[in-house]
Amino acid sequence: MGRNYFGDINGKFVFAVQSSDCADRFGVSGEPPDTIYYHYGKDDLEALELELKRIEDEVFKDYKTPVITYFDLYGADPPISLKEYLEKGGLETMSSFQWEEYYDYHLGKEILECIKLHGCCSFSAEI
Repeated sequence: MGRNYFGDINGKFVFAVQSSDCADRFGVSGEPPDTIYYHYGKDDLEALELELKRIEDEVFKDYKTPVITYFDLYGADPPISLKEYLEKGGLETMSSFQWEEYYDYHLGKEILECIKLHGCCSFSAEI
């Protein structure tokens, strides 16, 4: 059993790696009780893009270009995992911290794309 997020974007948090409130880092604080509700609008784009850029520059370092290329090629529903993609490119796997950051980055990219498509992004995250 896992924890999900659902609304304008849908997905599952990575078990034992990703917290239910990880979307807080992108500029909007969720509203609990049994779920955390998030609503992002165009006014939140700057904070969201700044945090994504910080993750790209500080966390991914040597992996920045392949990770960004991976997202540009495959979006939110890739046919192969990032690990496979990196291995095919001759790169070693990332550290456990980098993988934790990658999953949050993936969520941030989903939020960004949703705002660009719809002008806003709302979802609830199970606690």
